[in-house]
Amino acid sequence: LEFRRVLFRSTDRAADPFPESVVPMLAKLAPLPADDGGWATEVKWDGVRAIAYCRPGRIELRTRNLNVVTSQYPEVRGLTRQLGARDAVLDGELVAFDAAGLPSFERLQQRIHQTDANVVRRRMKSHPVTYVLFDLLYLDGEDLTGEPYRRRRELLEGLGLDGESWQTPGHSVGHSEELLAASAARGLEGIVVKRLDSRYAAGKRNGSWLKVKTVGRQEFVIGGWVPGEGRRRDRVGAILLGAYDGDGDLQYAGKVGTGFSERDLDDLLERLRPLARKSNPFAARRGPRNAKFVEPELVAEIEFRELTREGAVRHGSFKGLREDKPPLEVRLERSV
Repeated sequence: LEFRRVLFRSTDRAADPFPESVVPMLAKLAPLPADDGGWATEVKWDGVRAIAYCRPGRIELRTRNLNVVTSQYPEVRGLTRQLGARDAVLDGELVAFDAAGLPSFERLQQRIHQTDANVVRRRMKSHPVTYVLFDLLYLDGEDLTGEPYRRRRELLEGLGLDGESWQTPGHSVGHSEELLAASAARGLEGIVVKRLDSRYAAGKRNGSWLKVKTVGRQEFVIGGWVPGEGRRRDRVGAILLGAYDGDGDLQYAGKVGTGFSERDLDDLLERLRPLARKSNPFAARRGPRNAKFVEPELVAEIEFRELTREGAVRHGSFKGLREDKPPLEVRLERSV
């Protein structure tokens, strides 16, 4: 059967080249579509986006900024055994689930920055990661990015990719309002709705995919920090946040001083000190007087109750650092 499949593929059409570095398609923050009959609804997973390049016995994982992270998540390598002799490029999210079975970005933090093989092996057991699949971009010589989402999902689900460290959750056509309510009830971040006829626009945020959130949450660039008080006097009291505007200026978005674990505080100070700079990186030199400014190279995930009209975070909480998103691509997201 495998021989016949390959034979027919080679005689019917020339094979498309195997992709090497695909920048993931992105979703735009928006309210629910007025008519969701032509849209598929999926869970919005709280993890790290990754493209998997799979060939027989080989897999390479690349993040949104094309960094190779295969060695950081070795449990995903078994996916190639289930694919067998097939070539595939898959899109999905690396997710760490908590004891209640919910995605936890905080748990994932124990894996994101680890590169030491011994530490990774230990964390595989204490903080396992699952590769959650939701799109198929290439299969056995066929580039599927020009195909509609509907066909890509049918082919993906036909592969039956479900294992100990990877899964292909289902999706629903329509029913976005009910699924958003269910997402909120379970404490999930939200949902993603995708047009059934949409093509895969690599690296684009063209409105064919929409993310609808149950809580305010996005990434911000860290442009500085202020020391704490009391026992945190020599540690980070709050981080100063920013997001780039259309002119490439880093606009100040307020400060966040909650949500840090003791490990977070130690890690942040270690990472921020080498980035120290004298000048203020924010446009119009905004920020508190006692700030210690840094090169805007670190990206933080922040959950918040609301954004002010000026774009400042209110009642924000630190969720972790991200290494999968380039700082210059961080923009303030508002629902359109």
